[in-house]
Amino acid sequence: MTDEAAPGHVRVRLDVSYDGSEFSGWAKQAGGRRTVQGEIEDALRTVTRSGATVYELTVAGRTDAGVHARGQVAHVDLPEELWAEHREKLLKRLAGRLPKDVRVWTVAEAPAGFNARFSALWRRYAYRVTDAPGGVDPLLRGHVLWHDRPLDVDAMNEAARLLLGEHDFAAYCKKREGATTIRTLQGLSLERGSDGVVTATVRADAFCHNMVRSLIGALLFVGDGHRGADWPAKVLAAGVRDSAVHVVRPHGLTLEEVGYPADELLAARNKEARNRRTLPGGAGVCC
Repeated sequence: MTDEAAPGHVRVRLDVSYDGSEFSGWAKQAGGRRTVQGEIEDALRTVTRSGATVYELTVAGRTDAGVHARGQVAHVDLPEELWAEHREKLLKRLAGRLPKDVRVWTVAEAPAGFNARFSALWRRYAYRVTDAPGGVDPLLRGHVLWHDRPLDVDAMNEAARLLLGEHDFAAYCKKREGATTIRTLQGLSLERGSDGVVTATVRADAFCHNMVRSLIGALLFVGDGHRGADWPAKVLAAGVRDSAVHVVRPHGLTLEEVGYPADELLAARNKEARNRRTLPGGAGVCC
């Protein structure tokens, strides 16, 4: 994976949104499972009349099965002649070819050094939950979790503040071989809307597998009174998975936005994102 397109190719940025309900996540999988990446690559191959050639997408953040996205970002490297031929009509043709639960909103030549994954400074997710006694509005059921106990949002915010900063989030991540669990949690706050839906906004430089859904699971235990506000931070400090932390269901989670630096800072960000991550006095594992 490089920060520049190969000679004779153009790097193209795509801004994407999708309803994850019927997808087995972002990434292509064996066995014919339906994925967002697979749908977009198939559509791209069809509208550019590329035959058997597959132009592979690189994405800012691989979402799991059932997770939605409003502000996903990907890039693809296309031959210069193909880009020149199709660039003006590519967006509209993709709209006509893609299924209705995935949209590409912009297709544009990326600045030099752009990499959808490694150039990102942060990813922002939202998790939505309601504690309404009657359950979830049927029109929102695919995007909002129902919690069957009243939630104290102030207590949840108190607990959330204790988790901010750079930590090893091993206690809240599903471990993957060769991948670090050190992350910088830049923001975590919850707010109850006028409709009663509680929206948790979570922002970090990157997320490890199941991190957001595990954090929300811990905060829900605080919100409904099962645990004190200091408990999620104690779990974090212990550094091991706690059986009391539940990974909440995916449908309440949406990738809202990905942030990138100014064009002239892309190269420096790419290098930084690939560096070995360590905490003071501890060992790190390369991303």
